[in-house]
Amino acid sequence: MPQQPPPVQGAVYGVVLNDRASLARLGAAVREAPYKGEPKAPVLYIKPANTLVGEGAEVRLPAGADRVEIGATVGIVIGAPAARLDAATALQAVAGYVLVADLSLPHASYYRPAIREKCFDGACPMAAAIVPAAPARPAGLAPAELYATTLRTFVDEAPAGERTLADLVRDVPRLLADVTEFMTLRVGDVLLLGVQYQAPQAGAGTRVRIEGGRLGSLSFAIAPSPAREQRP
Repeated sequence: MPQQPPPVQGAVYGVVLNDRASLARLGAAVREAPYKGEPKAPVLYIKPANTLVGEGAEVRLPAGADRVEIGATVGIVIGAPAARLDAATALQAVAGYVLVADLSLPHASYYRPAIREKCFDGACPMAAAIVPAAPARPAGLAPAELYATTLRTFVDEAPAGERTLADLVRDVPRLLADVTEFMTLRVGDVLLLGVQYQAPQAGAGTRVRIEGGRLGSLSFAIAPSPAREQRP
């Protein structure tokens, strides 16, 4: 399958601990140092331009890595300059949604910048098309339909995991309002809804597919790191 370009060119921001399932899996650890409680504001990181790839991509693992976590999620695509949004009207800044695989090397802690783990080349595959959002388009994807979506992950066509968007800590309007309180999102930027803690994993030499209902599907391959390639 030939690789298609990602459908966006803006900055991509991720968020962690934005679903109740992840907080439940962390259990008492979320109340330990350094934060001693659930996040009071969105916990953000960036997926830089080198991570962005499209449908059909081959993602090569970094040297020394043999597995990757597949964080099935959805990106909010910004359609109007967004600063200090109010949750009641924040959806007016949304152009649409895109299915995303937020890839990470397995790591144990959220409490330090996971640059190597989250920012390697190809670590943010995106589906080929943006699904328009309501109210941007009358027939666009409405919030209730988005939150009812189940994201299913398959590795070599075997079910590997699924998650629902119904248990978000911050829904789309609240997340946009909280993030734009301190930073401006520009047209074409993408804000990911978040990944689950302990997401499904895939090894080198596998093919991954994510299904997302009206959001479509996303397929890509995981290639071995240079250090693990077979030499003649």
